[in-house]
Amino acid sequence: MPTEFKLPDVGEGVAEGEIVAWLVSEGDTVEEDQPVAEVETDKAVVEVPSPYDGTVKELHYEEGDVVPVGDVIVTFNVEGEDDLDAAPERDETSAADADADTETADAASAASSGSGRTFAPPSVRRLARERDVDLSTVSGSGPSGRITEGDVRAAAESGEESAEASAPKSAVTKVSEEDEKSAASAATNEKAASAEPVEAAGREKTLAAPATRRVAEELGVSLDDVPASEEREDGAFVSEAAVREYAEAQQAAQAADTAEVRSGDADGESGEREERVPYRGVRRTIGKQMAESKYTAPHVTHHDTAVVDALADVREELKPVAEERGFRLTYMPFIVKAVVAGLKQHPYLNSQLDEENEEIVLKNYYNIGIAVATDAGLMVPVIKNVDEKSIPDIAAEMRDLIEKARDRSISREEMQGGTFTLTNFGAIGGEYATPIINYPETAILGLGALEERPVAEDGDVVAKETLPLSLSIDHRVIDGAVAAEFANTVQEYLENPSMLLLE
Repeated sequence: MPTEFKLPDVGEGVAEGEIVAWLVSEGDTVEEDQPVAEVETDKAVVEVPSPYDGTVKELHYEEGDVVPVGDVIVTFNVEGEDDLDAAPERDETSAADADADTETADAASAASSGSGRTFAPPSVRRLARERDVDLSTVSGSGPSGRITEGDVRAAAESGEESAEASAPKSAVTKVSEEDEKSAASAATNEKAASAEPVEAAGREKTLAAPATRRVAEELGVSLDDVPASEEREDGAFVSEAAVREYAEAQQAAQAADTAEVRSGDADGESGEREERVPYRGVRRTIGKQMAESKYTAPHVTHHDTAVVDALADVREELKPVAEERGFRLTYMPFIVKAVVAGLKQHPYLNSQLDEENEEIVLKNYYNIGIAVATDAGLMVPVIKNVDEKSIPDIAAEMRDLIEKARDRSISREEMQGGTFTLTNFGAIGGEYATPIINYPETAILGLGALEERPVAEDGDVVAKETLPLSLSIDHRVIDGAVAAEFANTVQEYLENPSMLLLE
């Protein structure tokens, strides 16, 4: 008997998920624990494994659909159990149909990859959906046959060329779509034409009953603009019915204008004027967290600049050694170390406000989040127990976490448990900003671009390597003086990097 598989709870507090990609097709044979779908929650993309050995009978949602946890997403024919829908009594016609179906299924199976699975990261699957490319028909050029973005783009270009060369079916479809668009545009124009606004009278004086004046005020209509119901000896007279008719005509005209603008055809030209992108998944989570942080924790931002010539020299000296050991040495591991040294001396910046119990929780462990810009939005992987790790260890772990965040393979656990966050907007450009605290943490440090700037020294202006710092604090927990002291400590370590050897 067919067995229904419901979308499981893929994470704490997750109520729904978006089907990013199906990893199987109807008719595929699957094994227990084999991933059948990629589902994007409000935290990350996770693979949902099959709980059964069997065959996929039906996929209940399309890619891109948002599915509540607990809804049936797949029906399986489980091994060893008969599919009651398979009609045990076969007449000749059904047998012929079944044979034909079998042949079709075999052909489809042959067209798919030999293993039945397609290996591609979420970003590539997203690109494939955008370019309407069937990944099962694409040969991967990456490691172990993994499909790359380049493979998808090449397949898309190849498909477009084929479509232009022949495909009468697509031509019919195109004409149909244009017809529909033309019909919609004509309907809009017709509606707009029939809803032409009544020309305002623009008088200086209008006669009307008190009740009519109240109606005009409620409808937001100027009586002097309403066409006169009759001309009296003292001037134009307007009735309540005329006011209501004028108001309705104006509203209809405005609605027609709005529809015309939304159709992207307000000037009689074709083309989309706006694009609507679903506000959900990681982007929605980012928005909610930012709003909660901004409107819960009163932010104050302290700006400073560290002169880091010595740090630049140390990094240049150690870069070849790091390369020999197989990793690229950036400034970030030094900064992470300096921040932890500062947190040890100023523990209130490594804390959380427990509002329910009215307690400030000082944390004696140091889990540093690193804000990473990804295609899906900002993610914050967390390096745990930084105080127990060396600079090479931090560099290697940070590189791995950032790569995982960018290809959406990072787990929820790797983005949880942070006590303090760093955001390096200087990697893109800029000096200072106002970072929003990664709530419920109480502080975040933003880094500007590390580059050579003029510095006054002994009465002269000299060029020095400088690092702009932007420290936002939760002012309920941390005073401005404490924030400044923390910034001074971090600067001291950055300007004298040999001190980091003691940490």
